[in-house]
Amino acid sequence: MLNILIMAGGRGERFWPKSRINHPKQLLDLTGNGSMIQETVRRVAGIVPSENIYFITNQLYAGPIKEQLPEIPEQNIILEPEGRNTAPCIGLASLFIEAADPDGVTVVLAADHIIKNTTEFCNTLFTGAAVAESTGGIVTLGIKPDRPETGYGYIKMGQEFAEKPGVYHVERFTEKPNLETASEFLASGRYLWNSGMFIWKTATIRQLFAEYMPDLHQGLEIIKTAIGQKNYNEILAEQYQKFEKISIDYGIMERAPEVYVIPVDIGWDDVGSWTSLDRVRAHDRDGNVVNSSNYLMIDSQDCIFEVTNNKLVAAIGVHDLILVETDDAILICPKERAQDVKLVLEKLKDDHKNYL
Repeated sequence: MLNILIMAGGRGERFWPKSRINHPKQLLDLTGNGSMIQETVRRVAGIVPSENIYFITNQLYAGPIKEQLPEIPEQNIILEPEGRNTAPCIGLASLFIEAADPDGVTVVLAADHIIKNTTEFCNTLFTGAAVAESTGGIVTLGIKPDRPETGYGYIKMGQEFAEKPGVYHVERFTEKPNLETASEFLASGRYLWNSGMFIWKTATIRQLFAEYMPDLHQGLEIIKTAIGQKNYNEILAEQYQKFEKISIDYGIMERAPEVYVIPVDIGWDDVGSWTSLDRVRAHDRDGNVVNSSNYLMIDSQDCIFEVTNNKLVAAIGVHDLILVETDDAILICPKERAQDVKLVLEKLKDDHKNYL
């Protein structure tokens, strides 16, 4: 069977002040089509039944996920006791998927990505699942780049996989490059953005954990024996705190012997900061993105305004500005400083302010 694992434990801090500790990015409606986790589930609902969709998250987000997605079985919402990056969270989730479907294939997705071309996306998942099934390897989706992006990791395509046209061996993974290198990658035509979406047989990833991350594997085996027992939460917390904080990319992807990539152009965006709304929402004739239908722009271009309750937004002579308003906070910054929202959060933490 095909299983979908959705990672939904991140906060999306760069979407403060809308994204908060108890209401993170994946629970926000940033496109006007429902929350990001609802969109993610809707995207795959036509190819797998709801009982084959799993979430890995934390206790704080379990309730809101159940509320927004009542069709997902409660036992399919797997809880981490603390965040330890993607390798441990995928490892924990794999125990539950293995118990339900030991011979199945798992697709790992993020809860907070936008994909506009659902049909092509789902067809690609079927292709990747077939390759993972037949080879016992790992398949990842690589996004065809349209700009020299310095915020993403890259995948270099090797030779085409002889048994499946359009699928390539991965030559290497590359960390986030500088602008010059990113421009060279774009010009070469051999590099793709690393989307963070993976496909593998559950048995394959479990074996790779045993081979390349033995300490994690050993802890997972102890947790596995406690599933369904009264002391499960105690054992889980005890083992989890021992796990190294490491991504699946470092822990497995860059070391696995058989990794394939499928280049795709599916309208993907990881929606990493407020400026992402420029790419995923409609603009007015002056390039402004405003979530209110009640606004007045005078000599103002290329701004992003996010307000509550359809308030009147009036702007005079401003350009390339971000303004985000919630019930208790307002963010104002130039677009070029959108990534620096994290500095606000650091300052709030240092000052023990209650706006996180």
